[in-house]
Amino acid sequence: MLFMCTYNAVRSPMAAALLRLSHGKKVYVASAGVRAGEADGFVMAAMAELGADLRRHYPTLLEDLEDTNFDLIVTLSPEAHHRALELTRTQSVEVEYWPTEDPSVAEGNREERLAAYRMVRDKLADRIADRFP
Repeated sequence: MLFMCTYNAVRSPMAAALLRLSHGKKVYVASAGVRAGEADGFVMAAMAELGADLRRHYPTLLEDLEDTNFDLIVTLSPEAHHRALELTRTQSVEVEYWPTEDPSVAEGNREERLAAYRMVRDKLADRIADRFP
């Protein structure tokens, strides 16, 4: 199972961590981005509230993954979705697109920005719970 977004800094690491929280080691999950990104402190804070420690997460490019044999790729941004479709044209891999807003564009004070991250986190958690009961 692979979650992909644009920079692997916000949405895809959140989704991967949420799936790990709910399913532990029952499922292999990874995350990657289309372009190089940088770690995001708001992601770490929002996920720490649920007990997920993302302090050691470093954004990973799709090309840098050691294992690229996935049964399912869930894309969270348009750019990631297009890239996944390109990659899987000759492979038997299911690709799902879950349009997910990017909370890093939120403006305001720290609490207002963190609220945007929490909202995305909670929407992803609901989607994951529905898709992977």
